[in-house]
Amino acid sequence: MPKSYNQKLKIFYILDYLQKNSHQDHPVRAAELLTMLEQQHNITCDRKTVYSDIAALQDYGIDIVSLPGKNGGYYIASRNFELPELKLLIDAVQSSRFLTEKKSRELIEKLCSQCSVYDARLMRRDVLVSGRVKSMNETIYYNVDAIQEAIAENRQISFRYFDYGLDGKRHYRNRDYQASPYGLCQDHENCYLLAHSQRHGVTAYRVDRMSEIRQLDQIRTPCPELSGKALTEHANRLFQMYAGEQAAVKLRFHRSLINAVIDRFGRDVMLIPDGEEYFVFTAQVAVSPMFLSWVIGFGAKAKILHPQSVIDACQTLCREAMAQYDP
Repeated sequence: MPKSYNQKLKIFYILDYLQKNSHQDHPVRAAELLTMLEQQHNITCDRKTVYSDIAALQDYGIDIVSLPGKNGGYYIASRNFELPELKLLIDAVQSSRFLTEKKSRELIEKLCSQCSVYDARLMRRDVLVSGRVKSMNETIYYNVDAIQEAIAENRQISFRYFDYGLDGKRHYRNRDYQASPYGLCQDHENCYLLAHSQRHGVTAYRVDRMSEIRQLDQIRTPCPELSGKALTEHANRLFQMYAGEQAAVKLRFHRSLINAVIDRFGRDVMLIPDGEEYFVFTAQVAVSPMFLSWVIGFGAKAKILHPQSVIDACQTLCREAMAQYDP
């Protein structure tokens, strides 16, 4: 490689080295930069040139701090991501079930590359991926990309859908699926496609159980229930993406469960005191076994008050579960 071409890249090598190796507790000295340029990139220059390049980077807007003195040097003070932000993103990657173990590790490595090697080493110590329940579908990235492209192009998609059998292998359902995609959302650490199909109407599909996604020529079927703000409202009514009849359900909860209610329905839900120990509220939900199980899980501290049809469904679910344990 010609020397002149290397010289043109010199300032980029300096920036890259500072991003990866500089830290406020480990500043990089000019001598270290000169050694790096000569040994790694066959570039020879003097200290004044390095000083000039760093000044140019500072003028460009890179937050490079210069520390004077015997133990001084240069370090990048602010980066694209601050450490708390990187830790937050890494935690999200670790806890995502729909990301495979391999993809999780790849993403975490990319996130760690956004900070110095010293900070990256500390963050990797806390990373736990092995042994966590993760998706086994390595094509998840391509699925998400194909779905988002179809949404942007206002097109329908076709795909195959599978379940896992007792043998731990994929078992494809015996037909091809076709749907109008409208949005992606996460629930209980899984990624779902919210869509409209001719067969089921408004429905949801686990993205990690989809394969062979193809964009079709047909325009998406209009679906007001999944358009604009209605998409978010629909997702909030579902419990673990289980569909059900929409209903305004009135409930009575013990005051110790206020956090659980706000976590599930948001801070806009109106909580009305009911005596000293309880409160009542009304929520728009899709009445499904998952919603009923959520209420039942709180035991005597939670009760459905209205409508009667939802109370009947809850009683039926309880009786069916208890019947399994009758002597």
